[in-house]
Amino acid sequence: MAISSGKQTVLQMQRSSSHNRMLGRRIPHPPSTNFDLDFDSPSAKRVKRHESPDSSLSRGASDEEDIRAVSPPRQRPREIPDSEAETDEDEEPSLLPVRKTELESALPQIKTDKEAIAEYEATRAAEEVTSTDLHGRLGQRKWVHGKSSIYVDAFNLALETVLEDEGHLFDEAETVVFEQWRNLSYEAQYLYVRLFLRKTAAWHRINRLGYYGDIADIPAAAADLFKNHALPESSAVLQVNPGELEPPVDSLLAGSFTFADRSTDHITTLEEASSLLKLGELKAIAKDAKVQGKNKKELLQAFRRTSQRQSGIGWGGLKRSETEESVKSDVASIDQDEISECSVRPGGAINRDSHFVRKILADTGPCIRLSAAPLKLFERVHLVFYRSTEWSEKSLTTIILARISRRIFPEYIVSRSTNIFESRSALLEFEASIRTQFRVDSILEMNGTVTKDGLEKVKRIFEEVYPRWKVIVAEEQLKEDRVYETGEGAYLRRFSPAWVYTRIIHKGLYPLARFKEHKREHQLLVELLAQHLFHEARRGAWYQRKALLEEHYMWALESSDGRSDEVQKKYWKRIALLTCEEGLQDRECHLIYHYDLQKRVVKLEKALKVPKRQQHDFGHVTLVKPFECYVEGIRIERDRSLSRNRTRRASDAVPRRGGKTIWVDEREGGGECSVEAMCLSWYRDQGWKGYHSEGGIVRTLFGHLFSDILFTYLPNVFQTPYQTSPLDLHTDAFFPARHSLIAHRLAALANGDGPALLLASYDRHAADKTCIVGIDWAYPLDDLQQIVRCFRGEALSAVCMVMAQEYAQRGGGVPDLFLWREDGRGGGEVCFAEVKSENDRLSDTQRLWINVLMGAGVRVELCNAVAREVRRE
Repeated sequence: MAISSGKQTVLQMQRSSSHNRMLGRRIPHPPSTNFDLDFDSPSAKRVKRHESPDSSLSRGASDEEDIRAVSPPRQRPREIPDSEAETDEDEEPSLLPVRKTELESALPQIKTDKEAIAEYEATRAAEEVTSTDLHGRLGQRKWVHGKSSIYVDAFNLALETVLEDEGHLFDEAETVVFEQWRNLSYEAQYLYVRLFLRKTAAWHRINRLGYYGDIADIPAAAADLFKNHALPESSAVLQVNPGELEPPVDSLLAGSFTFADRSTDHITTLEEASSLLKLGELKAIAKDAKVQGKNKKELLQAFRRTSQRQSGIGWGGLKRSETEESVKSDVASIDQDEISECSVRPGGAINRDSHFVRKILADTGPCIRLSAAPLKLFERVHLVFYRSTEWSEKSLTTIILARISRRIFPEYIVSRSTNIFESRSALLEFEASIRTQFRVDSILEMNGTVTKDGLEKVKRIFEEVYPRWKVIVAEEQLKEDRVYETGEGAYLRRFSPAWVYTRIIHKGLYPLARFKEHKREHQLLVELLAQHLFHEARRGAWYQRKALLEEHYMWALESSDGRSDEVQKKYWKRIALLTCEEGLQDRECHLIYHYDLQKRVVKLEKALKVPKRQQHDFGHVTLVKPFECYVEGIRIERDRSLSRNRTRRASDAVPRRGGKTIWVDEREGGGECSVEAMCLSWYRDQGWKGYHSEGGIVRTLFGHLFSDILFTYLPNVFQTPYQTSPLDLHTDAFFPARHSLIAHRLAALANGDGPALLLASYDRHAADKTCIVGIDWAYPLDDLQQIVRCFRGEALSAVCMVMAQEYAQRGGGVPDLFLWREDGRGGGEVCFAEVKSENDRLSDTQRLWINVLMGAGVRVELCNAVAREVRRE
């Protein structure tokens, strides 16, 4: 352990390498499948949209809808390109939002792009390096061009750290792979690491890799990776995990291995070979083959059809005039090596596929692909190092770049635990559970409307996982009771297979709802709520769904014990009311769910005709609609497009939904401004002070008011000296691990201690501008002090509670404008204003924040910008 006090930076999100992401392809359902007749689906207008791709919550859903509460969200699918040949770049642009690892989220925001890395290494290229080993380069922050690289050093840093602390997770054969890795030349290691960060499942043309500035002899480096190495027998027993079909193909080490595959040894089919071609090259070959198509996809399909349909030697098929003897003569004239690779069809014809494969490989030259088994092994190493499967190229270099930056970090105790995974078996089961989870997500979220067959597959996976989940939950409860210190297990449990299995069971509720198996669904919800170890953030959704089932379905599914239908319905409505009350009293049920639970309580009490004096009073969270105001201004319309007759189209008269609009700031000099700036000027005329900060002010206040709690020691959450937050802040483990500390702080805020806490934090960190998550030092202390004084204590406490419970999810959706005004008596009022121009509408996350703020008694306004005049330019 060590005390960290360092220097800091702030991370920009960069494009991620795609090889470590599990991506799916959207598969449309053709009319011939009669898909719509296979299984009834809810109408499109009733599909619930959610604010998070990993959330299946139903907020404000109507009671008549029995599926939306557990319906899976839809993720934007991504097609996997055929090969890296589509681009000569080192990386492909990411089409999906980049998800940072917990370690990246905790590190400062620093420049990590290619230019930053190249600039830094260039400044050190001419310097004399006194130590050439890994730790020497890291300590002196020196890299020599062509002899060392930040990429290779970051890769080796992860490997050495894992082997030093958690080497027991790898068997004898895997240890030999690591030894052979160390024996590779620098250039071979560099080539491997750069391919490791690219589309590693694809083939890469060696003559187009473009690393000649770093590798003097790329073919020689590739040859090192092609070498075969013998492996000892592993003592590890083949492990069977619940829900898993089988381990990925070629991912097991056996007998021998190579770090990379050679194209001449592995590419044998037309499909693999054609994936190496660019569009222009494919068109040239297609022209010779008399195949037509508008794009690469069509050309490949047409050529594959032609290849499967025709046979013969070269490009020509057999003619009627050709006799059997002439065919045999042609076959005999072919080189014996070619005959051995061709398949002879009935009648003596030779499949042209092998000829075409040879032709493509002759055009492309040697190609390289990382071998699957070592690749999966190194991915496992990075999973252990980063505690995440979401690492990327940026993850690989961020730690080193943070280390060499000049920033001030908070003081905290660094502790990297070696007991995240108790054994190799636990690691492999966790890894397998992630693959199983991906199968479930692929079925529910990545392939369009879910079929009946898909729902049955998810249900089967859930049934396989369920018994193992119960066993691990019981084991983890024993650890929580007897082994872990207070709060220690919350973060460790995220690396238990049961954490993944809990999510799979949560997803399994959806097919049960679709198949109308509500009794089984209710039983599962009871079991999920009975455990308090995994996915605490979902407890509110489970309470909501359980109450809905009890209100509408359970009366007909459970024994009535002689009660009439009406009495039975009232009986289950009372149980539903108790469920809602339990949810509101559950400290692990996040505040964002209280709104819907309170609405259901009011509805159930009305249906049960509970006397007024016995009804719950939610007057302190009166859920009225936010006040609407209208701000008139002058909007500027740019000439985006003209029709063919040089006239503007009528559709351009109105801005597109969600698009940014330009306005004239009449109150601040008449210049152009955004709609938010125009409305902010209007509010200033009404006596308000304010910022267009969205969540900036809220995050800054939270960072100051909870700075000491953020850096309180807990095992495993501070693994480097360069963090701006604990690793678990962006997870649902943060709140339960520090519940007592957070509860005391929230009580202090409610009692009016906010100004003192803010000033104490500012005095500790302002001089060095310490890098703490969320804090923007651009906000003056005077403004922050005024804001905290104007904030009612209870309201400030409620806002901070939401941030503590779901920091990652609640960073967005905060209303655009933060406003405050003092009353001259040491107090005042705050207001949040969500600005909407024409055709804009509130998102789910925005509605959620509005509900939370208004429930806490904070003033919220919807500020509608109306164009009094439109100037066209």
